[in-house]
Amino acid sequence: IDEKSLADPALGRWPWGRDKTAALVEKLFDRYGVSLIGFDVVNAEPDTSSGLPVLQRLAEGPLKEVREFQDAFGALRPRLDHDAIFAKAIEGRPVVLGYYFTDLEESRTSGVLPPPVLPAGTFSGRSIPFFPWRGFGGNLKEFQGAAASSGHFNSVPDTDGVTRRVPMLVEFKGGYYESLSLAVVRALMGFPQVVPGYPPERFMSRSYQGLEWLEVGALKIPVDENAAALVPFRGPRQSYTYVSLADVWHDRAPAEKLKGRIALVGTSAPGLVDLRATPVGEVYP
Repeated sequence: IDEKSLADPALGRWPWGRDKTAALVEKLFDRYGVSLIGFDVVNAEPDTSSGLPVLQRLAEGPLKEVREFQDAFGALRPRLDHDAIFAKAIEGRPVVLGYYFTDLEESRTSGVLPPPVLPAGTFSGRSIPFFPWRGFGGNLKEFQGAAASSGHFNSVPDTDGVTRRVPMLVEFKGGYYESLSLAVVRALMGFPQVVPGYPPERFMSRSYQGLEWLEVGALKIPVDENAAALVPFRGPRQSYTYVSLADVWHDRAPAEKLKGRIALVGTSAPGLVDLRATPVGEVYP
C-alpha cells in the first residue's frame, strides 16, 4: 500500500473498500499464484463505504412497505456487503490476518482474538517476563473465523528507539499469542505445535527459569528472556521485493516475483504512519 496505490483513481483513498481488498486477494492467488498472504493491517471496523447501513435503515423504516425498493435492495444487497465479500474471498485460503496489542492505561478491545497458541498454565512455575498487554485491536469475528490463522504485529523498540526484535509470544489474560511472522511460518508448515525449549536443569536457578527457544516443526527459534526474537534483517529497504498493489490491481505486477511466494500486505506510504527506525534504515516500512 504505497503512494502509487493511494494515488491510483481505481483504488482511491485509504482505507479501501473491502470489496477491493477481496479482489486483490483473488488476484494474488488466482492470477499470480502466491502461496500465502499475510496481512500487516487490521480489519477491526465494519466497512460502511457502500452505504449498506443507510439502505438497511430505509428498508426497515420509511420504505418498509415500498415493494419496488425492497425488491431492488434485496437484489443489490450481496454486492453492497463488502465485509461478506472479503470474508468469502479469504475463506478456505492460506490467509493469515494481523492484529495488535496495546498497553496504554485507557486500552480497550475491539474485534476478536484468535485462540492462544499456548494455553494458560503452559509456563506455570516459571518466572518468565513475557510482555504484558491491557487491550487489543483484533479483526471482525467473521474475518477471524474465515482466515487460516492470525498473529500480532507488535514490535518492541529498544531503549534507543530502534526496532531490533519482535516478541514471538506475548501474554494476554493468561493465554499466549503468537506473532504474525510465527503464524505465517506455521501456516506454511501445516500448523505444527509451538513447543517451548529450556536449558538443562543444571543451568536453572531461582532467578532464572528461562525460555531459550521455541521449536516449531524442524525449526528452532532462539528467543530472549522476554520470548522475543531478533529480526534477521536481510538488508536496507527494498532488500525484499516490494510490489505496488496498484500494479496488482491493473495486472501489471511482475508475475515471476510473486508466484509461489509469501505475499505480505502492508503499508510503505509515509502518511499511513507504519515506518520504523531499524539497524539497517532509519525509515523502514
